[in-house]
This record gives sequence, C-alpha cells and structure tokens, in this order.
Amino acid sequence: MKKTSLLFNASKVTLEAGCDEAGRGCLAGPVVAAAVILRNPIHGLNDSKKTTPSQRNALKIQIEQEAIAISIAMVSPQQIDEINILNASIKAMHLALDGLEIRPEHILVDGNRFKPYYNIPYECVIRGDGIHQSIAAASILAKIARDEYMDILHNKYPVYGWNKNRGYPTTEHTSAIQSHGITQEHRMTFGIVKTMFNPTLFDQN
Repeated sequence: MKKTSLLFNASKVTLEAGCDEAGRGCLAGPVVAAAVILRNPIHGLNDSKKTTPSQRNALKIQIEQEAIAISIAMVSPQQIDEINILNASIKAMHLALDGLEIRPEHILVDGNRFKPYYNIPYECVIRGDGIHQSIAAASILAKIARDEYMDILHNKYPVYGWNKNRGYPTTEHTSAIQSHGITQEHRMTFGIVKTMFNPTLFDQN
C-alpha cells in the first residue's frame, strides 16, 4: 500500500507554525514542545513515533534546512505538578512559539486542546503529527530534544534507565522507583510516584 504524503500547508498562509510536545505521559522529566515554520515540504517526514532514532536524526537535519523558524521549550516537573500536564503542555507550546524569530500567521496544534496565542488563528488536529508536515516536524524536534535531555539526567540518576525508557512507566522504571525512591526529576502527581511516595526527594544538589 502506497504511503500518502503529509500535508505541507493547511491554511495556505506562508507563515504556518506546527506545534507538538513530547513527554506528556512520563513519570519523570520535563514536557518538551517545539514550534516549526517550514519553507518547503520534506520527503519522508512523519510522526516521530513512527520513525527510528536514525531516521529522526536525518529528518532533523532536513527540518533545520527547510525551516523558516524553529523553537524548542520545556516545562519542568515542578511546574507540571503545579499546573497539571495539560496546562504544562500548552505552556510549553506557547513558550516555543515565543521563541520563534518570526511571528506565525496561523498555528497548527497536535491534539484537541490549546489556548489562544495572542490573536493568531489556530487549529487543533487530533493525530496531527501524522497529517501535517509542520506538526510532524515539531514532533521530531521535540522528541529528539527531550531524549537528549533525558540522556543527561540518566548520567545523574542511572538506576532508572532513563536513557532507554525516557521516564515512561516501564517495568524497569517502576521497579527502580520501588527500590531506590524518587528524585527531584520525578513528577509527584503522576502514577506510582503519587501513590507510593511523599514528596521527599533525593539529593537536590
């Protein structure tokens, strides 16, 4: 079956920004968002969840070459606990939009929830990272940025295996939490972290 190409432009305006986030369902680490305005279509671009690490790295190079503007932002676990993951994800996308060197004329958002960003028209698209190229590009960049950040955290807290599970509630991760407790990088309002522990953290230095 021939694979259909993702749509390059939905609104027909030149400065259309795609937004997506990574790390929404994790027990640890920040939620990371990206905003991308593409100049030209990119062959083979797809949702980050449908690509391998090597494919994502190759696509990142193409995205950087074909983008008019790119921005990446993150919201910490502490902020996630304070304002909840939905608001934190939207905040991360707003911060990413703030970081664009050019103000977009239209915004495409992966998912079904968003909050107005200035007076710029926006559209929420469920599974948009598999439909629109700008959202797919944002999903690739957000995923890579978050994975790289979790690799850094893994070096500080290797027992949790964040270089592999990326903070998601895998058996390895939850077993490590049961054995070693929690860290300042864990989200206190999520899953096993919420049900098993008080907010007493490891060394915060």
